[in-house]
Order: sequence, then C-alpha cells, then structure tokens
Amino acid sequence: MSKIIAGIFMLISFSALATTLPTQSAVPGGVVIVPLAVISNEKPLVTYNKQQVMVLKQNQQWLAVVGIPLSVKVGTQRVTVQSAGKISKTLFEIEDKAYPTQHITITDKRKVNPTQYDMTRINAEKAKTGAALKHWTEGDVAMNFIWPIEGRVSGLFGRRRVFNGQPKRPHSGMDIAAPTGTKIHAPAQGIVRDTGDYFFNGNTVFIDHGQGLITIFLHLDKIAVEIGQVVQQGDVIGTVGATGRVTGPHLHLGVSLNNVKVEPRLFFPKRD
Repeated sequence: MSKIIAGIFMLISFSALATTLPTQSAVPGGVVIVPLAVISNEKPLVTYNKQQVMVLKQNQQWLAVVGIPLSVKVGTQRVTVQSAGKISKTLFEIEDKAYPTQHITITDKRKVNPTQYDMTRINAEKAKTGAALKHWTEGDVAMNFIWPIEGRVSGLFGRRRVFNGQPKRPHSGMDIAAPTGTKIHAPAQGIVRDTGDYFFNGNTVFIDHGQGLITIFLHLDKIAVEIGQVVQQGDVIGTVGATGRVTGPHLHLGVSLNNVKVEPRLFFPKRD
C-alpha cells in the first residue's frame, strides 16, 4: 500500500557534488535533486509522471535527479519510490519562472505551416525520436560535460516562440551561433541512440549518457557518427550547419532527462 513520506524534503545543493550532479533549479524546465528516505543498499526504483528517474548514491544517500517539464504546475510535485517491496511518495516544491517571448521570421513557410504530406513525415519522425529519448541505459552516468562548441548564445531555453506571428512550442534547448562547418564535440562519453535528417530539426544526433540522460544536437551540416556508436568525451560527432527550421547556421543543444527537455546550462560549466 502506498504512503506519502511525512513532510516535504528540503532540496539540496551539495557544493562538493558540483562536478558530478547538475545545478539544481526547482522551476519549470529545471532539474531537482531529491534525497530519498531509503536505507537499503539496493538501488530504489523511482518514477515521476510515469517515467523512470535517474537515481545516484552520494555519501551513502540515495538521490533522485528529476527533470521537470516546462508545462508543470507550480507547487507540490512528487516522485514514487519503490524499495524493499514497499512503495512510498516523496514530495518536493516547484517555483514559478517567467520565460520571455521571442518573435522569429521564417522564410520557408512550410516550416511554420507544414503541408499534409509534411505532417506524414513529421509524425513518423516523432515516433523515431521519441524512442531515442525514452531509451533507458542502466548503470553509471557520464555528467562531467564539456561544451560541444564555442560561440555566442543566440537562443535561450524556455523562450515562448512566435514564428511568423503564430505562437508555437517553447524553445526546448539553447542555440549557439557558429560558422557552418564548425566541429561539434561530444560533451561526455555515451552511445549514439539516433541520427537522421528531420523536417524541423535538420541533421540530428542523440547521445545517451545513461539513466535517461540524453544530449541532442540539431541543424548539423554533416553527421560524423552512426547509431550504436560509442563516443568518448571530445569526439567529433558532426559539424554546425543550417538544416531544418533555422534562420542561420547554429547548433541547437538540448538535454533530455527522464524524457523531459530541461535547461541545458544546468549540466555544463558556467559561461561568461
């Protein structure tokens, strides 16, 4: 029988763990690190919104590393914890965050209003990319990320976007402007889960870093890796381009955690 752990656990920010855990941000589109009241040495199974959640052990404490959707309701959220044959709930709080609106002009009108033929392609691509983002690889997690390229940040995560006057979904990653042909490097060790040329995303690479942590690279000019390939930190995975729905050459860098797009900057060293 399920029970709710009494009280709401305080969210933690272990400075000593900064090199191995993302920066915590308890807002829509952020990441929350939830301490679990689990004594067992056996790793608990944790889910959030029916998705399995990353669980790590630090200093004898089990921690759930939870990606929070941009669409989440502000207030109390909960994860479900299964351990030693028992099921419990652990609560945490989400605060509000206001994301600005960005107006963008796209010259290729089909990239804003796809045809019926385009939608057939788009729906097939959603199924393929969705499978990559849902992939779960048990074991250690590579989170000592390095930036894949240097460049000016030209688009921030979470912005409410309006294309040619039409409101669309919020920006699910961050854009880094760079010349076409700039080499893109793997931020950490991982397995290439998917590549392809997609209608909106252009040439795309997904890298699986373990336990539901996936990095996403869009609008590439060229792809230099194959599905199933193991990459090491710093390996070249492709080059910057302007494929898909773009206004110029740049890298769209995304991070997905427990099948939720989250703020990429929480996983990378701070930039000036």
